[in-house]
Amino acid sequence: MNNIINYEQIIDSVAMGIFTIDMDWNITFFNSEAEKITGFTKEEALGRKCYEVFRSELCFKECYLNRAIKGHIKIFKGRNQILNKHNQEVPVDITATALTDDAGTIIGGVESFIDDSMRVELEKEIEQSYTFYDIIGRDQKIVNLFDIVSVVAPTDANVMILGETGSGKDLFARATHNSSHRKNGPFVKVNCPALPDTLLESELFGYVRGAFTDAKHTKRGRFQMADTGTIFLDEIGDLSKEIQTKLLQVLDEQEFYPLGATEPVNVDVRVIASTNQDLSEMVRSGKFRRDLYYRLKVVELTIPSLRERREDIALLIDHFLTKQAKVMGKKPFRLNPDVMKILLNYEYPGNVRELKHIIEHTTILCRKSEIGVDDLPDYLTKQSGHERSIYESADLQSINAYVSKKEKQIILEVLTMHGWHREKAAKALNIDRTTLWRKIKRHGLIPYQ
Repeated sequence: MNNIINYEQIIDSVAMGIFTIDMDWNITFFNSEAEKITGFTKEEALGRKCYEVFRSELCFKECYLNRAIKGHIKIFKGRNQILNKHNQEVPVDITATALTDDAGTIIGGVESFIDDSMRVELEKEIEQSYTFYDIIGRDQKIVNLFDIVSVVAPTDANVMILGETGSGKDLFARATHNSSHRKNGPFVKVNCPALPDTLLESELFGYVRGAFTDAKHTKRGRFQMADTGTIFLDEIGDLSKEIQTKLLQVLDEQEFYPLGATEPVNVDVRVIASTNQDLSEMVRSGKFRRDLYYRLKVVELTIPSLRERREDIALLIDHFLTKQAKVMGKKPFRLNPDVMKILLNYEYPGNVRELKHIIEHTTILCRKSEIGVDDLPDYLTKQSGHERSIYESADLQSINAYVSKKEKQIILEVLTMHGWHREKAAKALNIDRTTLWRKIKRHGLIPYQ
C-alpha cells in the first residue's frame, strides 16, 4: 500500500493563496486558491516574476516578502492591494516568510494570502469611509465632477448637491467630507423628510431638560453632534419655512438656541445639502427662502442621472457583479449577452441604486454561473427589446456620430463580457488586437487603474 503523502495536493486544498519564489523573484509554486484570487492559472504564473502577476504598488518598494527574506523573519497580517488578471483591485491579507534549505540557507520566499474584500467592504459600510475612488464612473460628466470636488472638498464652503433619487448624492457627500480637513470629525446625516417639523427641530438643535413635558434630560441636537465635522441635510427641499429660518441663523452665526435654552450653543460645522427638487423654482414660488438658498449653494454639484452617463452602465454592472460574488462567496458571475443588452438599453428611473438592486436580484435568483434573462426582474423583460431611435437622441448630429457611438457601445459590451482581456475581445469582434487598442484609445475606454 502506497502511503506517500502528496503535500502539493494538501496545499492545493487550503483555502488561502500560497506561492513561492526563488532568489530571482521567479514564481516556483502557485496553488489553486492563488489561481482563484489572482485570475492567473498556475501555468501562466510559474516562471514569471512575482511582481508581473501581483502588480502591487509595494512590488516596486519593499514588499512584505522582500522584508521577510532580508530580515529572515516571518511577517503576519500584512495588508496590501493587488491587481488581478482583469485589472481589478483585490485587497489581501498576507503572511510572508523566508524559504530555507536543510542547511538553513535562504533559497527564496513563501507567501500566503487571502482575499480580504469582505472585511474591507464591511468596514466601509460600518465606518462609511468612502472616497472618490469608491465612486464608479468613466463618463466625462462624472470625471468633471471629480475635478470640481477635489478643489472644493478641502475648503469649508457649503455644498449643494442636486440630482435624482438614487443617483449617488449621499456617496458624493460622504466622499467630500472624507476628502476634507474635517475627515477625522463626525459626519452626521439628517434625512429631512423622515421627520415631522415638531421632531425635526429638536433633532437638529436639541433641547434642555424641562423644555417640554417629556424633556426629562438634556439632549444634544445633530448640529452639536456634527461639531468640528460635517452635517449632511438630505432632501432639504422638504424643510418647512420655520426650520429654514432657524437653519439660516446657524449658517450666519454658527450658533443656535436649543429648545428651552437661554444661552446659545456655538458650533463649527460644514453644511452639505442635497435635493431632488428644483430649489430655484421653489425660491421663485416662495416655498424656499432665497437667502438660505444662496447660503447653501456656495458650490453647486449636479449629479447626472444614469441615463445621462450610459457608458458607465457596463462598468457599474461589472462592479456590482464582482461585489455580489464576493459577498455571496461565489466565483464571478457571467451575463448572458441578451441580459447585457437589456441592461444597457434600460432607462433606469431609479438610477445607480436601481441598477445595484437589479444585480442583487439576479445574483440571488441565479442558480448557474451565467445570469440569464429569466433571472431578471419581470418589469425589465416585459419592456425590453426595443432600441432607442436615432432621432430620440439629441446629441447625434449625423450618421457618422451615431455609428461611432454604437461602435463604442459594442466594444464596451464585448470588453466587459471578456473581463477587459483585449486579445479575447479582439477575437470576438473579429478584428486585430492593435486595431482594437486604437479604437479603445479613440473612444476613451481605457480603464482607470
